[in-house]
Amino acid sequence: MANIEPRTPSEIVSGSVGMTFNFALALPGQASSLHTARAYFRWVDQFLVDVAGWKASTGAARIDRMQRLPVGVLTTSLTPAQVRAWLGMLVRRKHGKQGLQQARAAVVTLASLLAEAGWIDDYVSAAISRVNIPRAEEGQRTGHWLSTDQLRLLMNASRQIATSDNQMLRNYVLTTMLCTMALRREELASARWEDFSVQNDRAVLRVHGKGRKAAPIDVPRSVLAALTSWRSTLIAADELKSPASPLLRRIWKGGRISRNGLTPDGIWLIVSDAARAADLGQVAPHDLRRSVAGALQVNGVPIEKISRLLRHSNIAVTERYLSKLPQANEGAILMSGMLGLENDDPFAQ
Repeated sequence: MANIEPRTPSEIVSGSVGMTFNFALALPGQASSLHTARAYFRWVDQFLVDVAGWKASTGAARIDRMQRLPVGVLTTSLTPAQVRAWLGMLVRRKHGKQGLQQARAAVVTLASLLAEAGWIDDYVSAAISRVNIPRAEEGQRTGHWLSTDQLRLLMNASRQIATSDNQMLRNYVLTTMLCTMALRREELASARWEDFSVQNDRAVLRVHGKGRKAAPIDVPRSVLAALTSWRSTLIAADELKSPASPLLRRIWKGGRISRNGLTPDGIWLIVSDAARAADLGQVAPHDLRRSVAGALQVNGVPIEKISRLLRHSNIAVTERYLSKLPQANEGAILMSGMLGLENDDPFAQ
């Protein structure tokens, strides 16, 4: 967000692009935090990919795109029917409730800002705001809930996919923090070295969460050991000149450490690549957060401690969160055992 150039929300660009709308400049009054703004950018980008046939963008290219959204494409794509069809597409892709609500909010906000700027009619914006998320099939979402063994496989795979020692160490720090501390990828991307402190002989990370909320999390010894090695590597490379420098960094080809922090999209790619290397299928960073919560619940950890780690506003939120995890439904297996069928093979010769 720091690289956004000061432009008016609506501007005329010469050439074939025509009139453009600066969504990045107009959004701050509507988004509660940088985290929300980045999420809205991601969903608007996905909308243009799915509806307008654009290629996906990331990082600085995405910010530049949000600064120069072609009005002609928006007015053609942003219709109630298109938005309804797109949300239905996301439902079929098995996106979660929170993601679907965020996707809807992103396009509704974009339509509202376009109406304020006079690019679309108010009645079109109002009609889009009345589009609801199509109902998915009732019941538990399958989602991804990795076992502790699978989490270990993913952490090991994150080192195996590295092409340099520095990348190997950085990747292990990243996955170890995600698989123990249940961080959101945006929280990990925004972490700085100054966020670490020692309180009452405990290593603590101050996590900057949603809506400008911050909370301390105890750092496990495994994470602290990985961070100590990573910090020594940064100091040796003269890349830790300020406590405000990013905790995680980009790694250039050849293993050179960048001064630029790793982006949320970069974290997503590392987790995704490591999961594929471990033959775990498609896994996203939030699946690791979900897996930590599920593992703690299965092992009898009180919900109050799980809620504190997840940094939910109250325990009721955590209860709803845990209720969405796949629960065992073993009644049929128990009944088969009671009938003495589990060890029988009626088709055996």
